[in-house]
Amino acid sequence: MTERPLRADARRNRDKVLAAAREAFAESGFGVPLDDIAARAGVGPGTVYRHFPTKEALFEAVSLVRVQDLAADARARAASDDPGAAFDGFLERLAGEATAKRDIPDALDGVGAATVAARTDMQDALDVLLRRAQVAGAVRPDVRVTDLFALMKGLIHAIRGSDDPGLAGRMLAVVRDGLRGPNDPGDPPFD
Repeated sequence: MTERPLRADARRNRDKVLAAAREAFAESGFGVPLDDIAARAGVGPGTVYRHFPTKEALFEAVSLVRVQDLAADARARAASDDPGAAFDGFLERLAGEATAKRDIPDALDGVGAATVAARTDMQDALDVLLRRAQVAGAVRPDVRVTDLFALMKGLIHAIRGSDDPGLAGRMLAVVRDGLRGPNDPGDPPFD
């Protein structure tokens, strides 16, 4: 059975709900009430439930887009002429998003089939980015993408909700120093 396309007004309402949910989940994480999302979108709670029968379904839709975006970014960076800088850029983006968006850890842990597939795609893209950085000597050769994923999740959890504006940069520097390869001298030591 094929789904009928949404009417224009229903599609606009769905898009407004998704945009409001992206903002609300980023600010507050999964705990934001659906009524708050509906109010932010300028629609009634019934409209939200017509498009997304549960908060989990709405969160899954938002998470899917976040993870797909990260996968696309990792793929694009993998084509860079400077694999070490591309790798660092991806880590910086992830740390920046984790600081600004409280839902990133939950998005990376999504359990819906589409989000799991997108996460696998992201890991595959990150694997290419990682291997290119390793071949260039910018990342230790013994690091695997599963190690990197665990480090990223740890980094995200460490900076999530902190009031310290410098924490993300410091934590990222520590993680990056631990990943540094034999041909990557990194930044000069602090004076």
